[in-house]
Amino acid sequence: MASPVDPFVAGVILAMSAVTYATKAGGLWLLGRVEVPERVETGLELLPGAIIVSILAPELIDAGPAEWGAGTVVVVVMWRSGNILLSLLCGVGAVLLLRTAV
Repeated sequence: MASPVDPFVAGVILAMSAVTYATKAGGLWLLGRVEVPERVETGLELLPGAIIVSILAPELIDAGPAEWGAGTVVVVVMWRSGNILLSLLCGVGAVLLLRTAV
């Protein structure tokens, strides 16, 4: 049976989501008004993938076969589609399926 969500925790998650959205929207607004060098633009395009790798790589070190399988799914989907969000969604689905199967 699932435990109910604590209202404080839900509020914190919603507040963090709002701050994250405001930060991203503010950054996009600012970048639309400033001339950005090509090197900086290239770095900003690569940043989301680097952040995801820096978060997930340490987790995979101590992970089991289900997590390694899901990591493989993420890499393959990213390589084929080039879509980070799709890759992560496929990885979450894969880890859930593999944990029940393994």
